[in-house]
Parts: sequence; structure tokens; C-alpha cells
Amino acid sequence: MKELSVFPVVHVQNVAWGDMDAFGHVNNVQYYRYVESARITYLTALKIFDEDILTVVSSSQCKYLSPVFYPDVLHIGARIEELRNSAFRMSYILWSEAQDQIVATAEAVMVCVDKQNSKKILIPDNIRERIIQLEQSAEHHLNV
Repeated sequence: MKELSVFPVVHVQNVAWGDMDAFGHVNNVQYYRYVESARITYLTALKIFDEDILTVVSSSQCKYLSPVFYPDVLHIGARIEELRNSAFRMSYILWSEAQDQIVATAEAVMVCVDKQNSKKILIPDNIRERIIQLEQSAEHHLNV
């Protein structure tokens, strides 16, 4: 689990029986839900929900490395890889307790928008600073 040490936020996700599909493994859609939960944990750490901005997913992808089965517990590392003017790129790893390995990786680009008019806005300076500080807590230096 040392792979998670470079992620400032790690979300713990129990795999539920209902997460599996007819083939007996976790359905691919669930991975996006797991990553969403990790993203919310990260954004909560930033206190971004106290601000007058929203973040929306502009793109996302997931690479499935090994199937996951019930019961399992996933540890999902979340971090920001790149800060842009109005967006940031996040990366994730999904590490399985049952398999003792990374079972998937994912990435998403988040765009900041105004809560009132839903127009794209610059990342506020205070949020940008919090991101840098949070990433430095895991000794991760951003591409700014």
C-alpha cells in the first residue's frame, strides 16, 4: 500500500454485493462512483463547498487492471496533478485489500464554474493555495 503514500487524500470504499454485475465482478460504472467519492473527500478537505464555486467533470477515464470482487475494501488515492487557469487534472489509484495491489487507475479534469450563472471561472487564489498546501503534505509538487 506504499503506492498510496504520495496521495494526500485516501478514501476507503467498501465493495458492496450490489456493485457486482452478471459476470460476478464489480461493474465498470461503479469505479466512476468510487472515484467520485474519493474526489468529494478531496474537495471536502479543500473546504471548496464553502465557496461560491462549483466543480464539474469535463472529462474522465478509468483503466481497469484487475477485476474486483465482493467482499473487498478499496483504498482510493486522490491527488491533483496539474493546475490550469480554470481547471485542474486529478489522478486516482484504486488499491485492493483482497489483492494487495492496484486494480485500477483513473483521471478526471475538473472545471470551476460560478454557482450563480454556471459560467467557467478562474480557480480562486485561496483554493489554488489550499491545493498546493494539501499536495505538499504528501510531498507532491504540482505542475502549476
